[in-house]
Amino acid sequence: MSTLSERILGAAAGEYVDRKVDRAYAHDGTGVLALEAWKNMGGDRLGKNSEYYIQFDHIAPANNSTTATLQHELREFAKRSFMHFSDIGCGICHQLMSEGIVLPGEIVVGADSHSVTPGAFGAFATGVGATDMAAIWLTGETWFRVPESVGVNLTGRFTGAAEAKDLALTYVGKLGMDGATYRALEFVGESARNLSIDERLVLSNLSVEAGAKAGLFYADDVTVRYLKERGHDVAPQVPESCTYRQELDIDLADVVPLVAVPNRVDTVKPVEALAGLPLDQVFIGTCTNGRYSDLARFGRLVKGRKVAVRTIVIPASAAILEKAIRTGVLADIAEAGCTLGTPGCGPCLGYHMGVLGEGEVCLSTANRNFKNRMGVGGEIYLGSVATAAASALKGEITSPEAA
Repeated sequence: MSTLSERILGAAAGEYVDRKVDRAYAHDGTGVLALEAWKNMGGDRLGKNSEYYIQFDHIAPANNSTTATLQHELREFAKRSFMHFSDIGCGICHQLMSEGIVLPGEIVVGADSHSVTPGAFGAFATGVGATDMAAIWLTGETWFRVPESVGVNLTGRFTGAAEAKDLALTYVGKLGMDGATYRALEFVGESARNLSIDERLVLSNLSVEAGAKAGLFYADDVTVRYLKERGHDVAPQVPESCTYRQELDIDLADVVPLVAVPNRVDTVKPVEALAGLPLDQVFIGTCTNGRYSDLARFGRLVKGRKVAVRTIVIPASAAILEKAIRTGVLADIAEAGCTLGTPGCGPCLGYHMGVLGEGEVCLSTANRNFKNRMGVGGEIYLGSVATAAASALKGEITSPEAA
């Protein structure tokens, strides 16, 4: 029997296939490069029926006139080519694709490594380079080597202050940053079915940090209900008995609050082991942990208190921002002394809106802590929303279970 990736791609692991892409998206960074490559390939205009998306999120708003000029050209191209276009402030591309666009069984390609995120809906979602994206704009297709799959079997329930981000850091720590290179992670087991869509998105998002080509959940009743609320009637995907290249068993009851220490995502330690490390900044947001449930959780933890270090909170999309305003969550966060940013990637990629200075230390809910990523000479520790809240209130890395 086939893995979910094999079912969607229609071939066995190891085979090379050409497949029609159901949805393709790029952002203001990779879109500029893809546009130049597309022109060099002889591209002229895209038709009205294309399911192609340009979403401004990486340097949004523009940080200088050069960026603004490049964005202007890409914006005009998207509009005259009948692309689905999301301008500054709409939010992060991976989040927007997850707000009722990507459907189970689809082949989804994004010009960004974290395009694995919508795999949470039972789609084969993966990232490609800008030149590959240009070729997709021209032909509507791309090629794949069908990946072998790793079964991540989830049992039990979270205890204490552990949450999905801690689980994600757990599996990346176990597999290593190259332990799943060009493989697909398939999250299965009774506990996988108990996770919310937001939690699934976190796990799919970090799959690329273990080198994976994709990170997938089977679409089930949770998926069906989420998409129905957004106007789609879909059927669940029934798991088949299959053979995985590797299996990883994780009991959620064993997961504890973790932090990934600089400069590797797979180098993880219990938060308690790092307690007391002084911080210059805390950042809550990104395509990993900028969703409404994240902001609401952070808001509850800081409500009525004041943060002890500069703390930046950026919603992952305009819809999330609007809900946070409507429910009062944003007011709680602002009253705690946090700085609020435009929906988008923020300082995650190190271009603006909160980059670090030489020697500064940040606790971030993002997905990468590579050297110089958020500012030359800065150090990034990765943790959960609960860990970020506890740490922001004390100005040092703090266990959410001790806060």
